[in-house]
Amino acid sequence: MDAEDALDGAGPCGLSVCMLASGSKGNAIYVSDGATSLLVDAGLSGIDIQRRMEWAGLSPERLSAIVVSHEHSDHIRGVGVLSRRYKLPVYISPDTLKAAGSQMGRLHDIRPFHIGRSFAINNLALHPFATSHDAQDPAGFTISRNGQKVGIATDLGVATGMVRQHLKNCTLLVLEANHDPDMLVNGPYPWPLKQRINSRNGHLSNKDSGHLLAEIQHDGLCHVILAHLSETNNTPEKALDTVERVLGGASRSFQIHVACQERCGSLLILK
Repeated sequence: MDAEDALDGAGPCGLSVCMLASGSKGNAIYVSDGATSLLVDAGLSGIDIQRRMEWAGLSPERLSAIVVSHEHSDHIRGVGVLSRRYKLPVYISPDTLKAAGSQMGRLHDIRPFHIGRSFAINNLALHPFATSHDAQDPAGFTISRNGQKVGIATDLGVATGMVRQHLKNCTLLVLEANHDPDMLVNGPYPWPLKQRINSRNGHLSNKDSGHLLAEIQHDGLCHVILAHLSETNNTPEKALDTVERVLGGASRSFQIHVACQERCGSLLILK
């Protein structure tokens, strides 16, 4: 029995999440309630996403849609080919679609959404919210079903009040922990790129991610996935250690996981 058959057996109720890829070489997140299955971004090649889904016991043929956060290539590289191959609708903001230009090629079906306006994909309720990033119309998302809520916030230079508000009361959080500031400053990147990463329109540092998590944690939070780690300016150990130190030694209800670039993570099923 594969992972999706197990979910079907439990009925279409609890949400499940699998980080297929996370980082500057490509991003893709699988979210499902057992009946409706989405990809939030598809930034690897189509064949790589297929392989990773199959490794995790997931079937591309059972996808319902692709949702796009912004137009950078590490988030849209595989969108077009997957949309055409599996006849998937693509949910994307008009400004992001325009900014993407011809990068995705022809899409099977385009379903526009607007930041700040909730929409539904079958029984999944999605709310796109604005993030601070150097893209045309970047979005984070919450995805809700039967009282469970998944929050996704990567590719943001600062956690605004709006971001904090939308990420409250999540059952599972995918949260950026992109870089260690000292590694960034002392690393090999050219100075303009260092400034971009460290700006309000860049990426959250490990410490910033920890402070955000400390503010929004609550008893109903089960899982936190640290995501979009830089392979040059961070390590999984450093990200986890920094966030743990910011949180302190108090007991908590949630587990912390670290997503990586080279392989997909485990399928996390919310009970």
